[in-house]
Amino acid sequence: MQAIVMTAPKKLELREVPEPAAPGAHEVLLAVESVGVCGSDVHYYNDGRVGDQIITFPYAIGHECSATVLAVGNAVTQVKVGDHVAVEPAVSCGACDQCRAGRRHTCRKLQFLGTPGQLAGCLRERLVMPERCCLPLAPQTTLDQGALVEPLSIAVYAAQLGAPRPGQSIAILGAGPIGLSILLCLRHAKHERIYVTEPLAYRRQKAEQLGAIRTHDPFAADCAQVWQKDEPLGFDLVLECCGQQTAVDEALRLLKPGGTLVLVGIPTVDQLTLNIAVARRKEITIRNVRRQNECVEEAVKLIEHDGLPMHQLQTHTFPFARSAEAFDLVANYRDGVIKAMIHVR
Repeated sequence: MQAIVMTAPKKLELREVPEPAAPGAHEVLLAVESVGVCGSDVHYYNDGRVGDQIITFPYAIGHECSATVLAVGNAVTQVKVGDHVAVEPAVSCGACDQCRAGRRHTCRKLQFLGTPGQLAGCLRERLVMPERCCLPLAPQTTLDQGALVEPLSIAVYAAQLGAPRPGQSIAILGAGPIGLSILLCLRHAKHERIYVTEPLAYRRQKAEQLGAIRTHDPFAADCAQVWQKDEPLGFDLVLECCGQQTAVDEALRLLKPGGTLVLVGIPTVDQLTLNIAVARRKEITIRNVRRQNECVEEAVKLIEHDGLPMHQLQTHTFPFARSAEAFDLVANYRDGVIKAMIHVR
């Protein structure tokens, strides 16, 4: 079968790779359909690493996907051949202290699609996953929407960790796919005082279309000063979604005493600094987001039953053979891209 592999930084090739093994008793053989290009994939594409997770070439990439069930193990009961499914890319052991504590996302033996030293990426024609990682999609749900379940689940989790109360002021720093997904989740939960920072004008415009009451270019002026007349006491919650030192600094200026900072973005550097004097004096609560925890079913519900318009984030679609173009587009922020999808079949 064919797969997209990285052979060097910023170089993707379509190659023949071995077929997956037959599914075990609790496993499912999948035909991959739609794959989203994620920011963490782009980190690997650009730099060959995310933190201490370093690529050894050739490297199979990708983790956001939907698929069609081709075959099932003899103990599988939740899906059947022909079903369309959203794929949870994290495979946890279910037995370690983290899994037993309800923290499968920090499993001691976690295996994640498209992660060095763990599982091969999903930009391939077929793969095998555990049954519990395959969530059936309703007939009206598109395969692209199914692939968008994974990033939406991260947004759901980030919003849960932020835990805003009705009427509180919220700032989202970065209007990429995750920042905009968080905006959608918060607006769905009836939060209205949501402000967004983003240097790209077309993404600011999209944030306004999706319900942000104010947007601002963070490099044009200090947001804390610009928004002071609207929020003179500061913000209750800031979600940092771009992994930038400047955004962390900005978050501390924006937050009111007792506020909460949720770190969602993945930095390209190994360390960020924190003005501890400001954070301590304001008694800021800081939460880190590690992917998502038990939020995939909620993400499916938001799309299928609540009509959350995740499709509005999809700006580009590429065939499998042009995957390299999709990655180049996203990595260089060209042509108004927000979310690029790759159709494997």
